Amino acid sequence: MSDNAMAQHASPDKPTVWLKLAHGYGATAFGIKNNGFDYFLLLFYGTIVGLEPGLVGLAILIALVFDAISDPLVGYWSDNFHSRWGRRHPFMYAAAIPVALSYFLLWNPPDWDQIGLFLYLTLMAILIRTFITFFETPSTSLMPELTSDYDERTSVQSYRLFFGWAGGNLMSVLMFGVLLAGPGGMQQRDGYETYGIVASVLIFSAIMISALGTHHRIPTLSKPTALGERYTLGRIFSEMAETWKEKSFIALFFTSIFGSVATGLAASLSFIILNYFWGFNEFQLFIWTATVFFSAFFGFLMAPRVSRRFGKKKATIYLGIVAFTLAPLPVFLRLFDLMPENGDPLLFPIVVTLNIVDLSLIIALQAVLYSMVADLVESNQLKTGRRNEGVYYASMTFTRKATQGFGALAGGLILSAIAFPQGAAPETVDPDTLWWLGALYAPSLLILWAAMLYCVSLYRIDKGEHEENLRKLAATSPLSVD
Repeated sequence: MSDNAMAQHASPDKPTVWLKLAHGYGATAFGIKNNGFDYFLLLFYGTIVGLEPGLVGLAILIALVFDAISDPLVGYWSDNFHSRWGRRHPFMYAAAIPVALSYFLLWNPPDWDQIGLFLYLTLMAILIRTFITFFETPSTSLMPELTSDYDERTSVQSYRLFFGWAGGNLMSVLMFGVLLAGPGGMQQRDGYETYGIVASVLIFSAIMISALGTHHRIPTLSKPTALGERYTLGRIFSEMAETWKEKSFIALFFTSIFGSVATGLAASLSFIILNYFWGFNEFQLFIWTATVFFSAFFGFLMAPRVSRRFGKKKATIYLGIVAFTLAPLPVFLRLFDLMPENGDPLLFPIVVTLNIVDLSLIIALQAVLYSMVADLVESNQLKTGRRNEGVYYASMTFTRKATQGFGALAGGLILSAIAFPQGAAPETVDPDTLWWLGALYAPSLLILWAAMLYCVSLYRIDKGEHEENLRKLAATSPLSVD
C-alpha cells in the first residue's frame, strides 16, 4: 500500500470546525499584507515619506515581475518537497519570521533620497511578496487534502475568505479609528510606524497558529509522487506546463485575472470615490470600513449554501450577476442625477447598505471560486499521476497579487485621463471632473466583471464529474484491492 493511498484513505471528508478555523485563520496574514498594499502603501510612501508616487507604482510592478517567476516555482517546490513534516508545513513555519520582519521594515523606512527610497521600497516589496508566497501557497494548497468532498471544500474556503477579509479590514479600522485619528489625520507618520509593528505581530501569530493548528494532519496528507528523482529546470517547467494545460484551469486563471484587476481598480480608487465623488467625511469612512466585518460574515454564511444549492459554477455566475449589478449602480444613478445630493442625510445609509450587500455577494463568490481550484487537483491527477495543488494555488496567489499592479495602474490611468487634481479639498474639485471619474470608473468595472463571468462559464468540472474523478482514483489505488 503506497503512502499516497494511505494518506487519502486516512483523510476524513468532514473536517472539524477547529481544523477549519486553524486553516482559515492563516489567511489573516495575507489579508493584512494585501490591505496594506492596497490602501496605505501609496499614501504612506507618496505623501508621508516623500517618494515620487510614480516610483511607488514602479516598485510594486517590479515586485510583480518577480512574483510571476517565484510563485509557480514555490508552488512546484512545495508539491514535490519531502520531509518528516510533509510537503507544506516546513514552508509555512519557515515563512513566519521573514514575513513579519520584512513587513515591519516596510513601514519603518530610512531617511534616504529618492533613489535610495525607491530601491528600499522595491527590495522590501519583493521580499514581502516572496516570503508571503512561501506561506500562502503551501497553506492554501492544504485545502484539497483536508477534504475531497465537493461541498465541504466550499465550506473550508469560506473560513479562509472570512479571515482574509476580516483580518485585513481589522487593520483599516485600527488605522482610521485609532492610529490616524489624531489632529494630523492621515498624515501622521508615527501612526504608520505603529501600524507596522501591530501588523507584523498579527502576521507572525496568524502563520504560526495556522501551521500549528493543522500540524496534526501531516500523517494524513499526500506525499510527493516521485521521491528521490532528480529534478532539472527543464523537467520542472515541462511538468508545470502540463499542469496548466487543464482547460478548466485556464478558465479559472483568466477568471481570477479579470476579477483581481477589477478588485484592484476598485481598491485603488475607493477612498477617492468615497471622499470626493460621494463627499463622505472621515467618520463616515470609519463606519464604512467597519461594515466590512458584516459583509465578511454574511459572505461566510452564504458561500456554502449557494454552492450546495446551485453547484459551484452556477453559484459563481448568479452571485456575480447580482453583485456586479449592485456595485456600480449608485455611481450610474448619480451620473443621471437619480441619487440624493452629497450631504443629504439619506445618501450615506443608501450607499453603505448597498455596499454591505454587494461585498457580501463578492466574498461569497470568491469563496466558491477558489474552492473550484481544489476540484482541478483530482482531474489533473488522473491525467498526470501527480497532485499539483501548489502549482494551481500559486497561480491563484499570483493573480491576487496582481491587484496591486494592474488594478492600481488602471486607477492611475483614469485619474490621469480626467486630470484629477492632487491634494485638492473635496469641495474644490470641479463637478465635471467628478462626473467623468464616475463615468470612467463604473463602466471599467462592468467590462472587467463581464469578462470574468464569461471566463468562469468555460469551467467544466461539476459535482458529478468530481465524484467520478474520485471514483476512478480510488479504483486505481492499491487500497481498492484490499
